[in-house]
Amino acid sequence: MNISITFRHMDASEAIKAYARDKVAKLQKFLRQPMTAKVTLSLDKLTHVAETRISSGGAHLEAKESSDDMYASIDKVIAKLERRIRGTKGAALSKKRRSGDSLRGTDIQAAPATDGAARRAKAKSEKPAPRASVRTKARGAER
Repeated sequence: MNISITFRHMDASEAIKAYARDKVAKLQKFLRQPMTAKVTLSLDKLTHVAETRISSGGAHLEAKESSDDMYASIDKVIAKLERRIRGTKGAALSKKRRSGDSLRGTDIQAAPATDGAARRAKAKSEKPAPRASVRTKARGAER
C-alpha cells in the first residue's frame, strides 16, 4: 500500500498527514488488490479542499470534497470513495452472478431451449378431461 500526501498553498502539518493516511488506509479492506493512493490537500481562499485518487488493480477512483475544515473535507472524501468502492464491488458481483455460471461450475443455460417448449407442449396435451361440477351431478340425479 503506497499513500502519498501533497499539500498545496498551505503548511504541511504532521497531524493532518497522519489523519489522512489513517483514513485512506482503511479503504484497503474493501479492495482485493494492493492500493496506491494520492491525496492532495489544498487551501482555496477560505475553503479546505481534499482530492484523492486511488488505484487498485484495474479500478481507478477519484473524489474531491471541500468544506471549512480540513478534517471534515478528508472525512467527506473518504465517505464518497467508500460508497464508490462498495458500488463498483456490488456491480461486479451482480455481473458475475448474471454470467450464467452456477456454484457447481456447470452452465445453467446448457440445456437447449427446445426442451422447455417441448415439456410445456407435452403438459398441455396430457391434461386430464375437466371434471363435472357438483351442481351438474346433483341435477343429473334429480332427473
